[in-house]
Amino acid sequence: MIDRSLRAASATQPPLRTSDAEGLDPDLLARGRAILAAEGAAILTTAQTLSAEFCRAVRLIEACTGSVVVTGVGKAGLVARKISATLASTGSPSHFLHPVEAMHGDLGAIRGDDVVMAVSQSGESEEITRLLPHLAAMDVPIIAVTSGRDNTLGRAATVVVATGRPREACDLGLAPSTSTAVMLALGDAVALTVSMLRRFTREDFARRHPGGSLGRQLATVDDSMRPLAECRIASPAETVREVFGRTLPARRTGAVMIVDDAGALVGIFTDSDLARLFERRLDTAIDARIESVMTRRPTTVPSGERLQDAVAILERHRLSELPVVDQSGRPLGLLDIVDLVGLVSPELLESLGGSSPGHAHAA
Repeated sequence: MIDRSLRAASATQPPLRTSDAEGLDPDLLARGRAILAAEGAAILTTAQTLSAEFCRAVRLIEACTGSVVVTGVGKAGLVARKISATLASTGSPSHFLHPVEAMHGDLGAIRGDDVVMAVSQSGESEEITRLLPHLAAMDVPIIAVTSGRDNTLGRAATVVVATGRPREACDLGLAPSTSTAVMLALGDAVALTVSMLRRFTREDFARRHPGGSLGRQLATVDDSMRPLAECRIASPAETVREVFGRTLPARRTGAVMIVDDAGALVGIFTDSDLARLFERRLDTAIDARIESVMTRRPTTVPSGERLQDAVAILERHRLSELPVVDQSGRPLGLLDIVDLVGLVSPELLESLGGSSPGHAHAA
């Protein structure tokens, strides 16, 4: 089937025009597409042949009160590391165990309430088969991700999540490619199905991903906002001149939040609003009460909201500042677009880099 997929994918590619400038080579492109098609076909075939063994593996992990210890060697070992990482990040405690190191003391990392997942396409890797008697002596369940029951690992396993025998996508049929794609996909299927059974939430996911761009998206607005002490605040009765004549906070923001005597947010006035007053030659407005030129009922975001949802608001309304408020409408801080580079779209940054609309509601 995989051979047919390779041939079919190659034969059905549309004719392409070679361009020296672009470096486009139709033959290379067709080969790349054929490899992807072959690996995709193998994953789809595996999906159609999943059996009750898959369900048993999922239930074993769901019921596990310890950790899922994933092991493998070579390319399968690299896949095993990724499976372990996916399990751990989606609600199933897990760690990787190198089978060689296990024979030199690291077997002590396995406890009686753990489940072992062993990854090996052939099921005959010496490093894995040497481990099996010791796992049997520890009486821990073994989930085998391997070709089938008819190999040493499969016969020793409690459950076999079978990969089948897909032909590798390389011309020699040797380099682990299609088989590792299937193993990786099966690992994802197991981990994410268990995650669903555990009712794993966005909040759970966020707690496990505090760093990097993903972590920032899953963080709350409170984690990224500029606190009130670093924001510009004014009362409705102050003039524009008075407000902008004051010393700026150490971290300059492009917006002034206007609050009433009760501390509630009643408006916002941005640097862009000030620029528009000058552009329209409304010089008298500089000495008018800021409430006469502020944006009333500005767009806000509640404390505790996900940062990615706040970014969506910024992009939808083309804003560069977004006040964060409590349940009573009192400002707690301000999201400034300059602090969110990497989360907002380049198009929004480019559009705000020129004549920034800010809170473009002001008259």
